[in-house]
Amino acid sequence: MISSVAIIGKPNVGKSSIFNKLTSSRSAIVSNFSGVTKDRNIGYLKTSTKNKYLIIDTGGIGETVDDLQDSISAQAWFAAEESDLVLFVIDGSIELSSEDLNILSKLRKSNIDFKVVINKVDIKKQSAAKTDLIKKGINEFILISAEHSIGFKELINIIKSSVKPTIDSIIEHDSIHVAVIGRPNSGKSTFINSVTKDDRVIVSNRPGTTIDSIDVPFQLDEQNFTLIDTAGIRKKNKKGSNIEFFSYIKTIDAISRSHIALVFIDADQNLVDQDFKILNLAKLEGKPIILVINKMDLISKSNEKKLFEDLNYQNPILKNIQLVKISALHSTGFRYLFKVINETNNRAESSFTTSKLNKLLDEAISKINQPSKKGKSIKLRYINFGGKYPTTFIIHSNFSNSQIPNHLRRYLINFFYERLDLKGIELSLLFKKGKNPFEGKKNKLTDRQIKKKKRLIKFTKKSKN
Repeated sequence: MISSVAIIGKPNVGKSSIFNKLTSSRSAIVSNFSGVTKDRNIGYLKTSTKNKYLIIDTGGIGETVDDLQDSISAQAWFAAEESDLVLFVIDGSIELSSEDLNILSKLRKSNIDFKVVINKVDIKKQSAAKTDLIKKGINEFILISAEHSIGFKELINIIKSSVKPTIDSIIEHDSIHVAVIGRPNSGKSTFINSVTKDDRVIVSNRPGTTIDSIDVPFQLDEQNFTLIDTAGIRKKNKKGSNIEFFSYIKTIDAISRSHIALVFIDADQNLVDQDFKILNLAKLEGKPIILVINKMDLISKSNEKKLFEDLNYQNPILKNIQLVKISALHSTGFRYLFKVINETNNRAESSFTTSKLNKLLDEAISKINQPSKKGKSIKLRYINFGGKYPTTFIIHSNFSNSQIPNHLRRYLINFFYERLDLKGIELSLLFKKGKNPFEGKKNKLTDRQIKKKKRLIKFTKKSKN
């Protein structure tokens, strides 16, 4: 199981604020109203260019009042029981409640490794919560203020010393790692068994047969591949289970350590919202995506035409994604699919020289009017290659990344996609504002200049009189 850190506590103690600070995001909704977080939220604390820690934000654990609260509490405890470290958050500005004490008691009985985090220490009026916890035998605390970022250095150090990090990079070897992802029962396991000619993974018509990710190495035309079979990602429901949740986590991990993601679609069911959510998972990890339309043997030629005329296939998210049709059951379309995988992998591994990129940037700028922002010209000075997965270009400008207009960013992305043949590759443009080397510095006057300045001031005063 992937190492993870779960944040738990009663409602409205600041769990989501802590999550957002640790993951440098705003993906968790923060509100003064109790019980805003209903489901678990996932993000990464990145401590270096390689190491990251999976952080899980949970809904508030409260006393049973209805089925919804039961479900929220159950989801939180699923996360706590499966994590390597639990951060039990308490509001330091109010007294301990029966809910706090119940959570503390259950953590102790469950033999879960946990740390008590007292939040809102910036508030002048503090309660007796710390004293009461000491009476309960808790002598170690992490004192923080999520709102003012107090105590987070200590909190991060504790996470680093308690949890094994996930390496945020692809292991270098001669095998192309391919994550096979999609909804349940879309034919992922059948595909892997067919292509390897071996019953390596269980196949069943019952959705949810695969609950863990399985690495299956094989060789095709002297090229080594590792296919990673993953659990099907279901649409969230109110009552999920810990098995489904951590199958989802394992899928994210499989995408993270792959070179390419194959997103399987059941041709008989068409594209649905859940498929687009799965596509976005791979996009967020910066991995090249190939959309695999499976079970083509189940539809006729006339229905096949109608299938691809469906509006969902015109979605902008699919604009740069390659589409391959196969039948896993009858082993058709495999040769072309692996040809596309090899070509896509070569493009994803490509680096680009600064001189080549700058020639293309000059060409792109010459084809449009001078871009501006609030009347000020946007100067795109030069560009350099920034890395892979996603392929990243860094453009040095007189505006920062957040200030660049979306239309200019889209134009440049489309231009580079076309000129560099980046079909199927995730491309990221980062705009870096150059620093003024004289900013914050003042010229130091010489003695002669100081005397001259004094004479000028004196002369000006006399002239006014």
